[in-house]
Amino acid sequence: MLQKNNNKKSNKFKTIISLIYLCLLFVFIGLFFSYFSYEEITSYKFIQTNRDFLLDLKNNNLIFLSLILIFFTIIWVILLGFGSPIALVGGFIFGKWFGCLLVVTSLSIGATILYIIGKYFFIDIIKKNFYKKFQNLGSKFKKNEFRFFLIYRLIGGIPFGIANLLPVLFNVSLKNYFLGTFLGIFPQIFILSSLGSGLEKTIGANQNVPSIIQMIVMPEIYLPILGFFILILITFFLKKILNSGAHNQN
Repeated sequence: MLQKNNNKKSNKFKTIISLIYLCLLFVFIGLFFSYFSYEEITSYKFIQTNRDFLLDLKNNNLIFLSLILIFFTIIWVILLGFGSPIALVGGFIFGKWFGCLLVVTSLSIGATILYIIGKYFFIDIIKKNFYKKFQNLGSKFKKNEFRFFLIYRLIGGIPFGIANLLPVLFNVSLKNYFLGTFLGIFPQIFILSSLGSGLEKTIGANQNVPSIIQMIVMPEIYLPILGFFILILITFFLKKILNSGAHNQN
């Protein structure tokens, strides 16, 4: 009887936490789009003006701006945000190397926190919605947890928010989760940060919107794009290896 009452209290607590989490998610999205319109954030003049402001802020308050990016990224990931825009912004403001390091670290911390939240408060929902589809990966993680989690991160192909929560199904250790996330997302984040850095240089060198041809011929732009396609080929072959391994086990 006591155990039953404890379970009820636990379920009630999880429900409250879930509702608070969802409310925060919708409030965040609502506030963001009430402050900026889509037309505004995609305006070249808006981007150019804020480029100068952000670069000045970085030169004068590097640590402060870095902490803001880290804090925002962690909250963004916890609220199921994806990493691509953060990587572009990080590279745009801080350059490809430092920006990449900041973003990868922040995304890894945010993903780990989200994993812990999912593990303790949303495990039943995650199992109900995803276990049947991904249960074949269980044997992979048991065989070599870190290696296959690293491959899982490298391959991608699953929305970042969901990819952060799926390892709950396989009870991945926090150490392997953080290191696997950090190393696994590093290549794609570096490419996106390089692209963001290239865009910053392009905008700085052009008062008006440059043409597609002008942008593509710049090494700062076409090299990250080339790297992106190479990464797609690598992940394609990794998927084939992973799938063939699964078929052999079956």
